Amino acid sequence: MAKCSFARTITESNNADKLFPPVTINVLPDDVLLEIFNFYLDQRIFWEHEDVWHTLVHVCRRWRCVVFASPHRLRLRLFCTNRRPVKKLLRIWPALPIVIKVSGTNSQKPGIANVIAALNKRDHVYEIFFENISKSLLKQFAAMKKPFPTLTRLWLVSDDERAPILPDSFLGGSSPRLQTISLGGISFRGPGKLLLSTTDLVCLRLWNIPRSGCIPPEAMVTCLSTLTRIKELELGFRSPRSLADIRNRRPPPLTRIVLPALTKLQYHGDIEYLEDIVSRLDAPLLNDAHIVFFNQLVFNTPQLRQFISRTEKYKAPNHADVIFEDGYVTVAIFPPDEAEDDTMLNLIVSCKPSDWQLSSLAQVCTSDLSALPSLERLHINQYRQHWEDDMENSQWLELLRPFTATKDLFVYEELFGLIAPALEELAGEGVMGVLPALQNIFLQGPKPSERIKKSIGEFIAARQVLDSPVTVYQRDGEDLDYGRWEVGD
Repeated sequence: MAKCSFARTITESNNADKLFPPVTINVLPDDVLLEIFNFYLDQRIFWEHEDVWHTLVHVCRRWRCVVFASPHRLRLRLFCTNRRPVKKLLRIWPALPIVIKVSGTNSQKPGIANVIAALNKRDHVYEIFFENISKSLLKQFAAMKKPFPTLTRLWLVSDDERAPILPDSFLGGSSPRLQTISLGGISFRGPGKLLLSTTDLVCLRLWNIPRSGCIPPEAMVTCLSTLTRIKELELGFRSPRSLADIRNRRPPPLTRIVLPALTKLQYHGDIEYLEDIVSRLDAPLLNDAHIVFFNQLVFNTPQLRQFISRTEKYKAPNHADVIFEDGYVTVAIFPPDEAEDDTMLNLIVSCKPSDWQLSSLAQVCTSDLSALPSLERLHINQYRQHWEDDMENSQWLELLRPFTATKDLFVYEELFGLIAPALEELAGEGVMGVLPALQNIFLQGPKPSERIKKSIGEFIAARQVLDSPVTVYQRDGEDLDYGRWEVGD
C-alpha cells in the first residue's frame, strides 16, 4: 500500500527509537482512518477552502474509498468559481453539494459560463456567494425561476446603484432549506413568497437597501411571523424613506408577533420605519441590538423603548457609554456583571456637526434611557478631531438630564473642559436637576486648568450645601489608579 508524507507525518513512530518499527496510517481500521481525516479537514478548511479533501483522495485507492463513503461526515463540497472549468469539474467528481463563490464577474469574462454551469446544477447547489456581482450575471440568476431545493446559504452583494430588483419568481419562490439570506444593495420586489417558504431560516440580512426596494413594514412583519427559528435580523437602508411613506404610517396593532429565537437585531435607517416594525414584534431573548439612525430633526422612539424593555436582558442595565466621533455619536448600554465589550444596546446617530450630535443624542437618551434606576455608571468619551465653538452649555445639560440614577461619571481627556462649565451653571437652585444621584466624578487625562477647576468647584460646593457631596478623582493616561483630586488644590 502506498505511503505519503501526510501518512508518515501523522503515524510513524520516532525513527530514533529502534525498538518500534515504522507504522503507516493505512494499517488502521476504516473508522479510525475516518476520524483522522475528519480532524485533518477540520484544521485545514478554516484556513483554506473546500478543496482540501482532494489531497486525501489522491493518496491511494483505499483512502479514496474511505473519503467518498462518508461525504456528509467529512462535509465534502465541490468548490466552483468563474475561474474554474466547472463543466469538467462536475464530470470528474461525484455528485457532491456545490459551493459557488464568485467576486466581481461581468459578462465579458469567459468565466461567466462556469458560473451558469454550476447554477444549472440547482439540485446540488448548497451555498452561493456572489460578491460585487455584475448586473448581467444578477439578471441571469434572478431569471432562474426554478427552486434550489438544497440551497442553505445565499449571499448576494452588488455595488451597482441600479441593480435589478429580484422578482417574485426568484428561486422559484421556494427554498425550504435556506438558513442564511444576505443581500447587499439588492432588494426583493416582493419578499413574501420566498421568505414564507424558508421555515428553517436563522439569519436574514438585508442591507444597503435602495429606496425603490423598500419593503413596507407590514409586509416585513408578515414575513417575519413565519420565521420562528430566526436568530439574527439586519435591515439597512441606503437613504431615508420619502415623506409620503412616513406620513402613511399605521397605528400599532393590538397584538404582536413573537420571535422566540431572535437574539441579534441590526438596523440602519429612519426612526419611523423601525418604530413601525418593533411596535408589531416581541423578542424576549434579544441580547444584542445595534441601531443606527439617519440624522433628522426629531428623535422620538417610544415603540423602540417599549420593545427593548420587553426583553429579558434589558431589565437592569448597569452602565452607559457615550462616544463622540467625527461622523456619528453613540450611546451603548451594558448589562450588569458582563464583560466591558458585551453591549446589549447601541443607539447611534449618523451626523457630523458637534451641536447636532449633542442635540440628537440628548433626544435619543431622553426617549429611550430616562428613568432607568439601575443605570448607575456613565462614561463620556470622544474620538473627534475637533469641536466646533457653537455648542451651548444647555445642550450638555440636556444630554446629562436623563441619567437620573448615575452615581459614577467618567469623563475622558478634554471633554471635561466642555462639561464642567455646563455643571457650573447648575450652582444654584437647579443643582439637583441634573445627575441628582451623582457621587463621584472620574477624570482621565491631564489635570484641568484653573478655569475648569473653578467651574467644577462651584458645582461641588453647591452640592455640598444640599448634603449631596460629589468627590472628584483624576488619573493621567499612564497611571493605573485614580487619585483623589481636591478642587481647592
